[in-house]
Formats: sequence, C-alpha cells, structure tokens
Amino acid sequence: MSAFQRVYRRLGMRCGAAAVLLWGCAFPLLGSAQVVDLEALRGIAQQWVTTTLAQTPARDVPLRYAAEVGAADGRLRLAPCGNVEAYLPPGARLWGRNRVGVRCVDGVTRWNITLPVQVQAWGRAWVMRSHVPVGTTLTASDVLEQEVDWAEDNRAVLADASLWEGQTAARLLTTGQTLRDGMVRPTQVFQAGATVKIVAQGPGFQISSEAQALSAGVVGQAARVRMDNGRVTTGTVLDMRTVEIAL
Repeated sequence: MSAFQRVYRRLGMRCGAAAVLLWGCAFPLLGSAQVVDLEALRGIAQQWVTTTLAQTPARDVPLRYAAEVGAADGRLRLAPCGNVEAYLPPGARLWGRNRVGVRCVDGVTRWNITLPVQVQAWGRAWVMRSHVPVGTTLTASDVLEQEVDWAEDNRAVLADASLWEGQTAARLLTTGQTLRDGMVRPTQVFQAGATVKIVAQGPGFQISSEAQALSAGVVGQAARVRMDNGRVTTGTVLDMRTVEIAL
C-alpha cells in the first residue's frame, strides 16, 4: 500500500471505479453536494508536507520534524477535480507557522487554496540557565544544552558554541531562552586611545611594534591604529592587546 493510499485509508476512503483518479489510485474527492471533500484535501496536504520534510537535507545538528496541517474554511465549496496537487507557495517555507497550497490542476474549474501548517523542528541547542543582563560576556556556565523547537523562531540557532562563547549579550537574555542570531555581539577588548601591539607576519619572519588605537577594538573585526612613525593603517583585532596588519 502506498503512502497516499494509507493516508486516505485512515480517512475511511477506498480506491474504487467511482472515485476520482489521483496519483495512481482513485480517491473520492466529492461529497454529497458534488463538491470536493475538504478533509481529503487536508489529507493530501498533510502527506505532502510529511514527505517533503522527510527529504529535507541533513543539517550539522540532526533535527526531528513534526508537522500538522490545519483544516480548510468549512464554508468553501470547491468544484470536482481530476487531479489535485499540494505545493509550497512563493515566499513560504516549511518552518514554524506558515501556509501550504492545494490546487486543482485537472478540472473544468481550476481552483487554488492554502491551508495553515505548523512545522516543528526539534534538536539540541543552547538555552540560558538564568537571566543575563545586556553587556555581559557569556561563558559556558551561563547556558545548558536542551532539545528545543528550532522552528519556533525564524532567527538562526547558535548551535556552535564558538558563535556565542566569549561574546557579549546584545540584550537581556532570560532563563530558558534559546540562543539565536542577533542575541550576542563580539566583545570590545580595547578603547580608542589605548596602546596596542602591532604584529605583521610573512614567510619566515614576524615584525612587532606598538601603536595607538584610533578606534575601539572588537575581536575578529577591523580597527584603525597609528604607528610610531605616524602612519595610520587598519588591522584585525586578535585579542585584548594585539592587532594584526597585512604587509
């Protein structure tokens, strides 16, 4: 028995000569008033969503998907159709609360509707152990690892500890909150005016000297410095006192 047959068997339907041909098996999409069975359309959309999620490319962090397609507006009266197709509308994605489309592609009257869908994506992530004020530098003691719904929010989950450890809270982080994109920012390690060490490396040599920072220093980002000879250049901040420049 195919996946589509199973979903319709659960809906109390059977293949038969009097039914409408759909995906290799006949399914009764007509009600007593000779209109499309809205519950059958929901079943088609549910099976399509489930199959599509099962074929989603694997991520670095394994996710366990669950989805529930909602009912159509019971006031709808849709004309009979020989072939019904589920699809993802432009701009939509199978993530969180969204819509999935169902349309008639073989009928005297073509129609197209959307149904609500709730998609959950369960996987391991870092969540806050307790409240952390804005401006606090995050450490491993501030978080714990739990299974959460990644699709609860559209912002990317910071699953790799290197994306948040040692960074500064960009806002108040609350107990149980999942660490996501935009919640942390790189930590500033020195102010403009500070004396920093300049290093430059090449094949077989390394040069170092002191300079004055002309801008604040954030690890991994660019900072302007003034050398002892007065030359102004830009380098990459390595740590709280070191800036690397390119020769």
